[in-house]
Amino acid sequence: MIVRIAGINLPSEKRVEIGLTAVHGIGRQLSAKILEEAGIDKNTKIKDLTEKDQTILREIIGKLAIEGDLRRKVQLDIKRLQEIGSYRGFRHKRGLPVRGQRTRKNCRTRKGRKKTVANKKTVTK
Repeated sequence: MIVRIAGINLPSEKRVEIGLTAVHGIGRQLSAKILEEAGIDKNTKIKDLTEKDQTILREIIGKLAIEGDLRRKVQLDIKRLQEIGSYRGFRHKRGLPVRGQRTRKNCRTRKGRKKTVANKKTVTK
């Protein structure tokens, strides 16, 4: 049986505490709080949830900012930082690390593949 919450199919073989983290905006800590509020054991498998449990979870999660709403809010926050010309907005715009990490030797995730000077030589992996 597929359990669908907030437009996401939850993995049925996982525990509820872990399965809820498949929803964007719900991590382990928030998942534990939701289950405590709903009165559901965190070790229950998702496939073993009753219809009543699923309804309670949907109601609690429906009150939170998750998935599309959360993604939209984050993008608007980044856009606002860029428009006001803040340092963080500038770093977002340039694709550099935003939170003070060093860039001389690391940060390949943000910067992408290495580029050589004047792009004359191709960098091999």
